Amino acid sequence: MSPKEALQTYYGYDDFRPLQEEIIVSVLAGRDTLALMPTGGGKSICFQIPTLVMGEENENRRLCLVITPLIALMKDQVENLRRRGIQAAAIYTGMPLDQQRTALDNCLFGPYHFLYCSPERLESEDFKARVKNLPIGLIAVDEAHCISQWGYDFRPSYLNIRQVREALPGVPILALTATATPEVAEDIEHRLGFSESNILRQSFHRDNLVYVVRQTDNKEEQVAHILSHVAGSAIVYVRNRKRAKELAEKLHTDFYHAGLSTQERNARQEAWKTGKTRVIVATNAFGMGIDKADVRLVIHYDLPNTLESYYQEAGRAGRDGQTAYAVLLFDEKEDVAKAHKRIADTYPPKEMVEQIYHKTADFLGVGAGSGLGHRFALHIDELCQVMHLPVLTTYSALQLLSNAGYIQFKDEQETQARVSINIPAAQLREYNLTEEQHEILQHLMRNYPGVFTDLQYLHNEEHIDERQQHELLAGLAARHIITYIPRTRACMVAFTQERQTEIWLSEEVYEKRAQRFEERLRAMLEYAQNQNFCREQLLLDYFGEHDAPPCGHCDVCRTKIN
Repeated sequence: MSPKEALQTYYGYDDFRPLQEEIIVSVLAGRDTLALMPTGGGKSICFQIPTLVMGEENENRRLCLVITPLIALMKDQVENLRRRGIQAAAIYTGMPLDQQRTALDNCLFGPYHFLYCSPERLESEDFKARVKNLPIGLIAVDEAHCISQWGYDFRPSYLNIRQVREALPGVPILALTATATPEVAEDIEHRLGFSESNILRQSFHRDNLVYVVRQTDNKEEQVAHILSHVAGSAIVYVRNRKRAKELAEKLHTDFYHAGLSTQERNARQEAWKTGKTRVIVATNAFGMGIDKADVRLVIHYDLPNTLESYYQEAGRAGRDGQTAYAVLLFDEKEDVAKAHKRIADTYPPKEMVEQIYHKTADFLGVGAGSGLGHRFALHIDELCQVMHLPVLTTYSALQLLSNAGYIQFKDEQETQARVSINIPAAQLREYNLTEEQHEILQHLMRNYPGVFTDLQYLHNEEHIDERQQHELLAGLAARHIITYIPRTRACMVAFTQERQTEIWLSEEVYEKRAQRFEERLRAMLEYAQNQNFCREQLLLDYFGEHDAPPCGHCDVCRTKIN
């Protein structure tokens, strides 16, 4: 089966989009490939098609290992593949170990073509032992800029990919990203162990996307004005959860951030995707992996940290090829002051980082010389309140400590409820249980061992809602029949070293990254302050396209024409 035949058979398309076929040919030739494609450029086709073609030709190379940090996107793609009759599985943080092992067994023995996993799963000894035996013919790395320490969204867990590569000699790798400067692209190839440089680029030019910067000292008024003059679906990006809620209330619409429950986030995202909600006010937790082509407007209420993140978020507008607008609101005095404060908050003094390290360890009950391998759910607001620490500085310090290897710090996520059974079944008759308590306890004993395990699917199987489930489990826990930890949203902290008496932040972890952060923020400010040069030219130049012509339709170009 040729790539084009696979495209027609499985996806119903007659032709590839720009650059897709070139990437697929490179991968099928066994070459390590870095693909730079703008948001909405059809990245998934570039690893799905060659995997299906390879699987037809060689059963021992039928599986693609897809590494992505986006669990929601992972689940969506697995579901989409299954709808096309293509077998796919996923393993990710929070998934019970028995389900992970079942997924790996399916990929080893079943007719599976895709195994999606989060980069954190690569740290598992069980996974590393089993991956060598899987019939992997391709490794695909999504959001590949996360492996570069010079990238705007560096994640230490991505460094584990190199070890997986070494365990699978001869298997080509396809790295994909929508945002990488030439320097970051070179670093990605180095860190993934490319045998030779092989970068395939699609221009970051978007001829239907109109870039606009509005200078204003009344952003709320500007947002309302713009929304009233541009019809269609819209996203308004803000920097924090509080502002998302407050601005949404003033605009009489929905808001979205990572602090909402999974159920709330899914419902609000679906309402927006289906058009029931026209405008959504959101933090940058919203949008990754969302496939909505007809977004007409993306407004940035606050200044992003980098042109990379701005380009990626703005690029969610106009994926259908029709005219769309990317608007940045800019208050010269206020936003410049906030930018300088952001630098200080993101790279606090080293002494402060060390102080936060010790106060966090004290808060978690980790003494000197202990803690190695221990994992904790951490509510940063509670930590800061108890230990009298500033929230933004604490968050940044924990990120720095993670980059330096003292801890592993994962941003806020929803943790599963956990339960363990404290009594044998034979003793049940000694307890005066209600009918509901007896039924739920019987279910637990049938499905969960007497050690802590993640609690899943209970309310669906027992036909009770989540609130009733919590009340019943809490009642059993109060009587010491079970031990129960409710579901919560929290950051995760794991100590990768015993607690140290002193910490040391290297120049690469601290000074060089602080310098890069300041340079990126300065480039973002220059874009916002610019009133003389085409905005798309500035963006393209930043990403290495130095000879692009003026777009002719950004606010600067229109001013010159008029």
